[in-house]
Amino acid sequence: MLDQQTQQQQIPSFRKRRITNPRLRRGIFLLPSLFTVANLLCGYYAVIASLVGGATEFDRAAKAIGLAILFDSMDGRVARMTGTNTEFGVQLDSLADVCSFGIAPAVMAYAWGVRGIADLGGTRLRQLSEFGWVCCLAFLICCAWRLARFNVQGMAPGSSKYFVGMPTPAAAAVIASIVHGFKDPMQDWRYAVAWFVMAAGLGALMTSTVRYYSFKDIPWTRKQPSLAIVLLCMTVALVWLYSEYVLILFSCVYAAVGVVLHVVRLLRHRMVSRTA
Repeated sequence: MLDQQTQQQQIPSFRKRRITNPRLRRGIFLLPSLFTVANLLCGYYAVIASLVGGATEFDRAAKAIGLAILFDSMDGRVARMTGTNTEFGVQLDSLADVCSFGIAPAVMAYAWGVRGIADLGGTRLRQLSEFGWVCCLAFLICCAWRLARFNVQGMAPGSSKYFVGMPTPAAAAVIASIVHGFKDPMQDWRYAVAWFVMAAGLGALMTSTVRYYSFKDIPWTRKQPSLAIVLLCMTVALVWLYSEYVLILFSCVYAAVGVVLHVVRLLRHRMVSRTA
């Protein structure tokens, strides 16, 4: 009789644990979602600041995109560390990326390239505006295309170290770093044309098959050499003191290295095929 009573007394406590555990687990899901919402908030702020215009507002919009890149890199890591990877989180992250790395850079690139040009005639300014509108729209479409392809295909076949196509945060970083470095809108229509062509080219890189290093194989949670820590601290210091130059250098070098390595692979493959 005593054993039966003790078993009956233990049943409610066991049920309480089973009821409370799902609540705790659902609470953990909020952690990566908060970073995703912060990413979305930064993208929305970048759009509003770009519409307002002005050197200060464009600089703030570029910084907001930079923060969005930081939050986007955090939500996935937090989800993996806490074991809260869900399909809902993946889709929410993709939608936030479309806003922060697609709509926000496209609007900022268009406004920054057209806002300061006032010496053109009405017809030429309208033609430049239409050309910029098309190029920035191509950037946005390619960004959504790139995210949809990544959700279906994932990383490069046979390797988790490389992305297929330029990552959307990296493409947005190129636009944001240049705006942050120069701040004042375009004053010459020739530079504006080159600027819009560059935006369309970044869109083409996102939808291409060029492989870009993902940095996902770096063991951040393990012990690192002291030299690596020193280099990391120096990099952070350089970004803090000379962000206008260092961020442009990092983003443009990352975009160019992927293209250069892709050309080297093609040439090597042709040479091997001819030798065979």
